[in-house]
Amino acid sequence: MTKDRYDKLDQLGQQQALPASPDEAVLERVKNPCKEPYMVRLVAPEFTSICPVTGQPDFAHLVVDYCPDKWIVESKAFKLFLGSYRNHGDFHEACTTGIAQRLVKEISPKWLRIGGYWYPRGGIPIDVFYQYGKAPDGLWIPDQGVPSYRGRG
Repeated sequence: MTKDRYDKLDQLGQQQALPASPDEAVLERVKNPCKEPYMVRLVAPEFTSICPVTGQPDFAHLVVDYCPDKWIVESKAFKLFLGSYRNHGDFHEACTTGIAQRLVKEISPKWLRIGGYWYPRGGIPIDVFYQYGKAPDGLWIPDQGVPSYRGRG
């Protein structure tokens, strides 16, 4: 029965405020509905955090790809988790790798990669990439499709 299958999800279908920090965010998970390897892609083209030194906003296009094992992340919980970074001060590298490491901790995927494509600050775009595990043989892994930053050119 569907209700029993999803009865432990506290955020889905509820009015929910953004968590105050990534540490306070709850990443809910759901049983993986498929036994064969497949890939899930989560894209956040308007991710924001703040610089830990200046307090100025930082913007990124994030692409998370993963091959689930027993669990998949519930998408509203993931959205709230990402939203918790809006007032979180950390460098691009810490935000990108921290998101990946938290997903690994909560859902234990077979394989995961994240591309953090950060918009320029001080004229320098920073792209951050992280991978966990080895992709299963035969898993279709498309390109993340985010071009290198070219400015107005």
